[in-house]
Amino acid sequence: MSRNRIRPTRGSRLAAAGVAAATTALLATALTPTATALTPTAGAGAAGRPSRATAIADAATALVREAARLGLTSAEGTSVRDVVIDADGGRHVRYDRTYRRLPVLGGDFVVHLAPNGSYRGADLATSRDLAVPTTTPALSGPKAASLAATALRAAHDGQTLRKVTARPKLVVDALHGAPRLAWRTDVAGQDSLGNPVARAVLTDARTGRQIDAWDSVETAAGDGRSLYSGTVPLETTPSGSAYQLKDPTRGNTYTGDAANKTDLCILGICVSRAPATLFTDTDNHWGSGAAADRASAAVDAQYGTDATWDYYKDVHGRNGIAGDGKGSYNRVHYGSNYNNAFWDDSCFCMTYGDGDGTTLGPLVALDVAGHEMSHGVTSKTAALTYSGESGGLNEATSDIFGTLVEFHAHNATDPGDYLIGEKVVRSGFGKPALRFMDRPSKDGSSADCWSSSVGNLDVHYSSGVANHFAYLLAEGSGAATVGGVSYDSPTCNGSTVTGIGRDKLGAIWYRALTVYMTSSTKYAGARTATLNAAKDLYGAGSTEYGAVAAAWSAVSVG
Repeated sequence: MSRNRIRPTRGSRLAAAGVAAATTALLATALTPTATALTPTAGAGAAGRPSRATAIADAATALVREAARLGLTSAEGTSVRDVVIDADGGRHVRYDRTYRRLPVLGGDFVVHLAPNGSYRGADLATSRDLAVPTTTPALSGPKAASLAATALRAAHDGQTLRKVTARPKLVVDALHGAPRLAWRTDVAGQDSLGNPVARAVLTDARTGRQIDAWDSVETAAGDGRSLYSGTVPLETTPSGSAYQLKDPTRGNTYTGDAANKTDLCILGICVSRAPATLFTDTDNHWGSGAAADRASAAVDAQYGTDATWDYYKDVHGRNGIAGDGKGSYNRVHYGSNYNNAFWDDSCFCMTYGDGDGTTLGPLVALDVAGHEMSHGVTSKTAALTYSGESGGLNEATSDIFGTLVEFHAHNATDPGDYLIGEKVVRSGFGKPALRFMDRPSKDGSSADCWSSSVGNLDVHYSSGVANHFAYLLAEGSGAATVGGVSYDSPTCNGSTVTGIGRDKLGAIWYRALTVYMTSSTKYAGARTATLNAAKDLYGAGSTEYGAVAAAWSAVSVG
């Protein structure tokens, strides 16, 4: 459904003075027995092209001649919404319609004219007769407003909203089957953070039943200069004369500035959180690509959120981290010289430190963002306990999907690789990345192979077994060059493993995570879960099933 077709009439702002009224008058004349044919006008604008006024006048002439064919009646009015004039002089005039002076949702149409102004054809949103039995509603405007306010709160989980206003307007709805009288109510307010929320609610003016509803805080296409990923596109939210770094197309995910403050936590329970003041901008061009500009890190965080959202939706059909279409939020510039980033289930948010500048820079790189948000996916699915072997699997899941997010984004400035956090490390770190999936032990602490003591390691190091498995399953063992990066992945049992590609790795691990793993899954259980997933997806005797078994054996799980 085109959103343009459910917006209120705007013709008065687009038509030249008096033209819309003249068009309506011509239409009314056309529907009387004495209507006479009119000829196209010959006026032209610059370089011989017809002017806007000429195009509208010629379209009005066409409406007179074609009213019956188009199904227009004397009860209807028209107003010009837009005009497009082709290089050869062809014209396309877009109209909104009213029925007995009520706006018609789905009543819009476009008249197409040849370069000489003659009629070529028309496209109508609906060909139905727009007549409704009555234009007197059984449901009052205030009642429609109250129902719409309730719908807005329901769309935001019933949370307390401030400054809620509702403006009901009587319309004819031709978008949802046979035309009927309806209230379109534009309801708006603010959430607990002061962010604008708005919804258009369409209510049957006879029965009071909701016909449809849609978010009406619109998105705007902007761009940002990031620290690590170059200049990237951003979907933002207009707010007055400015823009908010908040994406209505991805569940209203937003990014805020923590102002280098930290949370107040006692015995692991955070009693207050560092604020996340929503980033705003006047021209919708965010950041400078330099760390001194606080918006630059925000660009990376928001872009990482977008790329992660898109990966899960495009590849796995998952709509948002929790699968419910709702966004999370980012906090950047957390603490002072904070060398970490983390996901927190309790706030459903990501938090990024700026690093100390010596060992690590701002931890807002693309694969880090994908890693952190994937912790949220795990929390809503297998909920792998964050300790022992299950904790290692939890961390590995984030490394695996963070890597796949990076590959899926196809960002030329930060292309996909099997290194974790390679963009954020600085010379003082002493290694070119935080972790290495082809040979995890290159970080100095992670395990390449499973042993009975793996569960005693920190989860960031016990994750090495699954990371190694994932690399082997995707790319195979031995030396390889992927995307210009050289790898050399040995096996723990001296075997040779042939990879099946990243796409199949992602499909198998996602199904294992969401269907078979539980909070207590250990490495033996992960082997079983991924084999079950491979069997479901490709068959028990498939090459993929055999590759999963071989890759686990290659890291001593089996």
